[in-house]
Order: sequence, then structure tokens, then C-alpha cells
Amino acid sequence: MVTRTIDNSQPFSWKRFFLQWEWMLVLLIIAIFMMNSSISPYFLNYTSVTDATMTFLDKAFIVFPMVMIMLMREIDISVGSTVALSSVVMATAYNAGMPMIVALILCLVVGALCGLLNGLLLVKYRELSAVIVTLSTMILYRGIAYMILEDQSAGGFPTWFSFFGWGYIGTIPFILILFIALAILFVLIQQKTVFGRQIYAIGSNPTAARFAGIKVDRIKLIVFTLAGVMAAITAIFLTARMGSTRPNVANMYELDVIAMVALGGISTAGGKGRMLGAILAVFVIGYLQYGLGLINIPAQALLVIIGLLLIISVTITNLRVKKSK
Repeated sequence: MVTRTIDNSQPFSWKRFFLQWEWMLVLLIIAIFMMNSSISPYFLNYTSVTDATMTFLDKAFIVFPMVMIMLMREIDISVGSTVALSSVVMATAYNAGMPMIVALILCLVVGALCGLLNGLLLVKYRELSAVIVTLSTMILYRGIAYMILEDQSAGGFPTWFSFFGWGYIGTIPFILILFIALAILFVLIQQKTVFGRQIYAIGSNPTAARFAGIKVDRIKLIVFTLAGVMAAITAIFLTARMGSTRPNVANMYELDVIAMVALGGISTAGGKGRMLGAILAVFVIGYLQYGLGLINIPAQALLVIIGLLLIISVTITNLRVKKSK
């Protein structure tokens, strides 16, 4: 038997290296830093730059599984409602007399169950689009949160709980340390593991992936459940930062997360893009929102700016995909 090895490696090209989308995001971050420093001369110091991350990194935890979901040609617009329900259940359980540790575990369980239900529906009813399924569960989860608390708020958490929202390890915010640790983990999973390569294969051609022996349904269940868990982690950090919760928390979070992923260069057609781009996009949008907040830019204007960035990024990403084909 003759074995033939095909070398698909390409010679290194500095031009190709610097034309990667991630470098454009780096330039955007530099431009935003310059803009923010012109607004506030105190912005470009260590404390201001790191402390600003506490205002936007809570939702960034959902970006990691959302990258995987969109790489598989799927979408999850229920994550904001999952955050709200997980937060409400945690607060209600604690106020009902449960220890805070048990309430935190319950929060994670609720998030995992919400994500698992999304995955089960998509696997069971393959003819349904992820938009329809997660739109339905978005309404369901938010509705349950309103049934539990109505228009009331819940809080009164122990003092140590605020560490998740405002705590430091040394001089670095705890949320930033955790985000960096998870970012490294998810980049390695996506780029260096069989699981990560299978996600790309599913997004490129789901039918071929099934015939290749990839357990598509099982991977979808894992990724959507992971999205629920990350939404619950977001609920913990968001609730700790606010000190209380209501059923309407995390409103529009799903749009912010999807915008970060799309701006990061993840193709809406699936199978194209890298986790690193989405991670950089978190800081692009996060610092942009922070800077515009310094000069009291209306929320509507901020939505317009992010929408324009999103349109430009999606257009450029799809053009690059067509060119590569």
C-alpha cells in the first residue's frame, strides 16, 4: 500500500500576517484609547484602564460559547433572558433562607438547564431554525423571571458577594483575571483540540460532518449548555456589581454579545473566524461604550455607532470569505 502525504503548509508572509482582521481590531482599540484620553486626561493610566473593564466584562463571558455557536451556523438570542432568570432565582433562593453558596450553585444549574433546553429543542426539531427556538425561550425565560419577582427587586446579599463585581486580586480586578484565564482556555480549546476542529467542520458543512462520524447533536448540546452556564456566570457578576436584581436585568445583552462576536470576524455563514478576534472585539465595544458614557452620549446614538461598526465588519468578513473561496 502506498501512502501519500500532502503538504498544505504555506510559506510565511508578513503581508498576510498583518492583513488579518485582528490587527484592524487592535488599531480600533488604539483609536478608542486616544479618543477616551482626549475626553478624560486621566483615562490613560493603569487604574482607569483596568477599572473600566468592570463595567463591561460581565457580558463578555457569554462571548466564548457564542463564538462556537455562530461557528456552527447557529445563534442564541436567549442568553440575556437566561442571565435574568438565573439572577432572579439566585436572589429569591437566598432571600428564602438558602445559604449564598447554595444560591450560587442554583444559579449555575438554572443557566445550564436553560442552555440544555435550547440544545435539546434544536437537536430534536432540526427543521426549526435557532432564531425561532431561542426567540421562544428568550420570551419564556424572561416571563418566568417576571412571574417570580413581578416588578420587584431582590437583594440584601452578604458583603463578601460584592467581591465578584468590585473585587481585586492585588491591583487587578478579579473579573479581568477570570476573563483572561477563560479567554486563554477557550482559545486553546478552539485552536488546539479535536472538539474545536469539529465545531469548524460542523459550521463548514453539517451534513458532511455527520457522514464523517462527528457527533453533531452531542456537540450542539454541549455548546448550548455551556452558553447557559456562561450566562449564569454573567448573572453572578452583574448581580454582584448592582447589589440587587430585577426581572428586566441584562436587557439587550444578547445583541451586545452577538455584535462583539460578529465584529470579531466570525462569519455568519459558519466555519470561519477565530476566538481571538471576538476577544479583541469585547474591548473595542466595551471601551467605546465606556468612553462615550463619559460624555453622556445618548444610548440611541451608541446603538447607531455599534450598528455601523457591525455592518462594516460583517460586510468585510463576508467579502474576505468570498475572496478566499
